[in-house]
Amino acid sequence: MALFSNDAFKSEHILITGATGGIGYETAVEAAAMGAKLTITGRNEEKLHKLKDSCANLNEKAEIFVCPADLNDSEDRERLLKDAKQTFGPVTGLVNSAGIAGGDSLDRLSEEKMRKMMELNYFSTVLLTQGVYEQMKEIQRGAVVNVSSLSGLRGIHSNIAYSASKFAVIGFTQSFAVEAIEHGIRVNAVCPGFVDTEMGRSAIAGLGERNGNSYEEQRKLSEQGIPSGRISEADEVARSIIFLLSNASENIVGESLKISGGSVMR
Repeated sequence: MALFSNDAFKSEHILITGATGGIGYETAVEAAAMGAKLTITGRNEEKLHKLKDSCANLNEKAEIFVCPADLNDSEDRERLLKDAKQTFGPVTGLVNSAGIAGGDSLDRLSEEKMRKMMELNYFSTVLLTQGVYEQMKEIQRGAVVNVSSLSGLRGIHSNIAYSASKFAVIGFTQSFAVEAIEHGIRVNAVCPGFVDTEMGRSAIAGLGERNGNSYEEQRKLSEQGIPSGRISEADEVARSIIFLLSNASENIVGESLKISGGSVMR
């Protein structure tokens, strides 16, 4: 296959969660431009339809199924999986991009916040993947990309709940990868550092608040600490996800791809 060609994914049905967020949105745009049939989901139906229009502007033949869902709700997950399969057949590619961020130190961390973080970032990811896995096993092929974070590889101050949820995603990725490859299904994760999205900017602002800096001051300081000298763009993360979904990465299994401008190397 020619990677990033306009028909590279013409035989694929890709389900993207968190499709209204920066990384999920850009991944959908990239996949649609490559000819994939897309099921896009999130909680904001209006944003999902705007995304559908954006995809159609890039590829007038784009086939997009909009299916709003609350992934914490078991009935919504079942409906999403059923309707996606009825629309385009079994899912062949899954991007688990839905998630929330936010940080607190242990002495300020509430049980409610911790449970909310784990429910969406980890539990709903695993539970949705269970259903997609059954579809992929029917056809003995597929690719799953979980969106984790550098916070899933190392801890930082005032980030306990988020970091724990993303470490859990990495553990899930590695263990599931060993099982899934027996059925021709590849499972990997991407681990972005700061990304220029609403979530990423909010994280930088929160760090600045803790350090007594404005957003602009903190972003400059953060970028000075990155070897490449800048934070990542959402479309850069999206193209890395596309690579892991594609046959170009067919012997990459259980990996955690860092996208951080060199800020973490190991």
